[in-house]
Amino acid sequence: MSYKKHTKSGNRSRNTRGRDNLGTRSRNAHVKTFTGTVQGSDKGYAFIIPDDKEQFKEDFFVPRHSVNGAYHGDSVLAAIVKGGDREASVLKILKRGATRITGTAEVLKGNVTVYPDNLRYSPVFVATSLTNGARNGDKVICEITNYPKGKLPGGKIVEILGESGELYCEELAIIRSFELETEFPEDVLAEARKVADEKVILGKRRDLRQRLIFTIDGEDTRDIDDGVSLEIVNGNFVLGVHIADVSHYVKFKSALDKNAYSRGTSVYFPDRVLPMLPKELSNGACSLNEGEDRFALSCEMTFNKNGERLSYEIFKSVIKSRRKTTYTTVQSIIDNDNNACKKYADIVETVLNMKDLCLALERKRDNAGSVNLDVKEAHIYVDGNGEIVIPPCERMLSQRIIEQFMISANEAVAEFLQKNNAPCLFRIHESPAEDKAASFCAFLRDLGINVKEFKGDITPADFQKILKAAEDKPYFTVINKVMLRTMQKARYAEENLGHFGLASSCYCHFTSPIRRYPDLFVHRSLKLALDKNEEKAQKLYGGIAHDAGVDCSARERVADEAERKVDDLYKLAYMSERLGEEFDAVISGVTSHGIYCELENTVEGFVPLEDLPKDRYEFFEDKFLLKGTKHRYKLGDTVKVKVADYDLGRMKVLFAII
Repeated sequence: MSYKKHTKSGNRSRNTRGRDNLGTRSRNAHVKTFTGTVQGSDKGYAFIIPDDKEQFKEDFFVPRHSVNGAYHGDSVLAAIVKGGDREASVLKILKRGATRITGTAEVLKGNVTVYPDNLRYSPVFVATSLTNGARNGDKVICEITNYPKGKLPGGKIVEILGESGELYCEELAIIRSFELETEFPEDVLAEARKVADEKVILGKRRDLRQRLIFTIDGEDTRDIDDGVSLEIVNGNFVLGVHIADVSHYVKFKSALDKNAYSRGTSVYFPDRVLPMLPKELSNGACSLNEGEDRFALSCEMTFNKNGERLSYEIFKSVIKSRRKTTYTTVQSIIDNDNNACKKYADIVETVLNMKDLCLALERKRDNAGSVNLDVKEAHIYVDGNGEIVIPPCERMLSQRIIEQFMISANEAVAEFLQKNNAPCLFRIHESPAEDKAASFCAFLRDLGINVKEFKGDITPADFQKILKAAEDKPYFTVINKVMLRTMQKARYAEENLGHFGLASSCYCHFTSPIRRYPDLFVHRSLKLALDKNEEKAQKLYGGIAHDAGVDCSARERVADEAERKVDDLYKLAYMSERLGEEFDAVISGVTSHGIYCELENTVEGFVPLEDLPKDRYEFFEDKFLLKGTKHRYKLGDTVKVKVADYDLGRMKVLFAII
């Protein structure tokens, strides 16, 4: 599949940012120095993100003449310029940020210039002897070797990925740019094969193999972490969440463990998965496959009809999944589909009881102020014919069942570890910053939603009220997105600071140890705590909890960004086959340069200002509004668009307003 023919290569900037080191400002104009990271642009200017976020709340602008040879990602010493509006000048480059880039080769007289995929980076010059046979138009990986003054950086081509513009090649370039591991070292594979051959023996574990336990996942899921069970006892719900005991196979500080830590998480793309663990474990011994005995950690919780947890018990177990089901199958049972109910007659009653418990848990969390964001996430996949499919987003009740059950187990395990003073990587989500909350309030008032000014501590219930007030409005989806940007990013930490979004006072990740390292960390500490060995747990894991939280949070951010980039690539390829087609859309972003419009399937496209109906437009940043004498475009408005073109260099779909 190729969409190279539509690529607007003419949009690629050919400037040589940093080529001139003019630095014309006098040193006497500098009043204060600071360190930070350069965020480049394809226009030659840059921004510096200060390291000290407490002292410097905002980024600094660096005009082209003050960049002084610094490039995107470099760590620098900079000086604040007197009289400038948050302007700075680079004084010294402390550390180069980029060592390798992905880009497209342009051959001229035997030499190659590599134009980076990330337009924030400068082009790189490659001498004839270092081109590795790259041809014009090849997608390559280029290692930067030197930074000559007043010239382009120099480099050498270390890998040729294929022809620029081909979907697989572009995806591989993104994977390489994030330095994601695509293969496992031989010692890791050998260890995985060895431990996966171990037989499942009951030992001192509780035998749950006769319990009605089954799994509910997406159609394309292969690594199955969790199974669920539910019984009604004395009018109460007894929920079992049974999680694969990955720590039984992946021993602390083993080759498997070290590699899993370096990966941090599995990374999911439309056509492939880069797993945290080799398939012998992720799809084999650790996966709760139907009809096979598996080591597990079980969390059994008793809830009353109002969704209030009365008690819980956590223990080591051996389980056997009776059924491998999907969200679609379970939803069909909930909807009383005759064929599904006949085929899965053994679990119909349990599924209906699960629905009742889920709704009770949702009501309880709603009363506690949980922020239930409705942010659409595309499920992009490649079908059997090799075609890209992006269906409309739908969040089924069957998915909500698993969400509520997993949240409940995560809370119980976090509370148990905290109560027993055992190390834990808590999943924390702090309150929004006051300045962001104030901007969010202003945005809401401009939309006509009457909200009070947030003062002091912001509660989840405050945000929940906003969502309820906007529930039936056309801009509801947009409000969800802006609210998400207003809130802080959830992260892992050794200290429990609560989870704002879930309105939970104590939370961790326990339910996905096949694909997330923090869950594996939690399992190890939990097993020692169950054996009354909290002191040993502190000795082994307490000292590394802080670094593990920082590192795992960083790996999660990398994985999220890589997944978004590849999703954008697939959306671009998908829309490239639909040039000229018309769609209903919602304005999802407004800038001085144009508007962003989002389709029902989450594909977002840009309409440049010059392509809007002719008018005199004025941009009102605080109102998210472009207003002309005849036309106005405001965040949340519905519009009709046509797919006009796309720009591979900037990874943008281009729409036209109808």
